[in-house]
Parts: sequence; C-alpha cells; structure tokens
Amino acid sequence: MESFEELARNRFSTKNFSNKELPDEKLQKILAVGNVAPTAMNSQPQKIYVMKSLEALEKIDKLTVCRYGAPVVLMVVYNEEGIYHYMNSDKYNSGAEDAAIVATHMMLEAADIGVSSCWVNRFDPDEAAKIFNLPKNEKVVLLMDLGYPNGVVKPLPPHSTKKDISEIVTYL
Repeated sequence: MESFEELARNRFSTKNFSNKELPDEKLQKILAVGNVAPTAMNSQPQKIYVMKSLEALEKIDKLTVCRYGAPVVLMVVYNEEGIYHYMNSDKYNSGAEDAAIVATHMMLEAADIGVSSCWVNRFDPDEAAKIFNLPKNEKVVLLMDLGYPNGVVKPLPPHSTKKDISEIVTYL
C-alpha cells in the first residue's frame, strides 16, 4: 500500500481514457469520500452532478475538448446560498475553495482505488450551468473525468517539474 505522499506524488491527470465502464461501487466510494471532505463552518455547499449518460456526455463534449473519452464526468458546483462568507466581507466566500476540497478528496480517492481522473477547468462554467439548466444559485467550479486509462498512459512532461520548496514557502 502506498503512503499518502506516494499516492500524491504518483497521481497524474489522465488524458486518454478507455471506454471500460466504471463500476458503480467504485463511483459510490469516490462520491462518499467527497462527502466527508471538510468545508468552511461545515456548510457543505457542494453539489456533484454525475454525467454518464450518452446525452450528458455529449453536452460535456460541447463544453470542452478535455473529456478525453472518460465514461464518467463529475461536475462540481456550490450553492451560493450555503456558503460561508469571510468575516466582515461580502466580497470573499468559501464556495470555490469548498468545492475544490471536495474535488481533491474525490480525485485522491479515485487514485487510491485504481481509477484515473483529470481535473478539467478548460470550459466556460456559465455555459455549463446553462446547458445543464442548473439553478441560478449554483456555480460550476470544475469538471472531473473518471475512468480507466486507454493502454499505457504517462503524465505530461511538466507534471514532475516542481519549484524548489524555498520558492513557494516563506516563513514570517
């Protein structure tokens, strides 16, 4: 069994999925782990739409070229009515960060159980909301492809290029 650090280092975005079906028990496990993710003030503003019907996947394909043949796509949104507002601020809230925490939990759980993923942000969130007729109070944050790789896949070259920790950490 991999350590968490090994899992985090080894996971990468898959850009070529097979048409192999994702078993429902694996999908349910991924969704359940997303459900236990922490959110600001435990507000749980997230909602996850599971796209696996031909009709839904065709709509995803109109939104982005980044489905890469995945048999399942999750659309992670947050409800504006359930978000935590930063202290004394109407400008800043937890919606996108809560959705990102939930998505990260699901992405890493997928990797842990042998399911590949790709976090997709190459699309227009407003157009996604329109195409799927989402309520006005739901804001789309990301799409996440899920499935199995089509043959041997490798991370893109920049995947393992990391800045030195001294460039990203500052002690005050």
